[in-house]
Amino acid sequence: MTSPTDPASIPEAAEAARDLADVPAVEIVTTLAIHLMSAAAIRCGLGEGPEAEGDRDLAEARILITALAGLVTASAPDLGPQHAAPLRDGLTALQRAFREASSIPDAPGAGPGEALTGPVV
Repeated sequence: MTSPTDPASIPEAAEAARDLADVPAVEIVTTLAIHLMSAAAIRCGLGEGPEAEGDRDLAEARILITALAGLVTASAPDLGPQHAAPLRDGLTALQRAFREASSIPDAPGAGPGEALTGPVV
């Protein structure tokens, strides 16, 4: 018997779990990476429209880029080059965008995620 707080007892949660069971891991990882990339780009001030500059928050961007670096670095061997390469390219572009957006650049190797990826110049 399931408890009322058990997610499996909620029909929507059980259905969502079944749906996720049908999704390949590579698709879940790349979808998450794209969400992290999009959020980091916005926080770097790369969004569109007049509010883009107001959305810039480099402290938040640093967290998102570091999380992305961890995800990409950890999952790349299992994703294969056809999936990992575009994620690495996107990560590198964000690391460069962060460096350009920062008024006081980090030392080489000290930027967001660079402890995991190596220095980005």
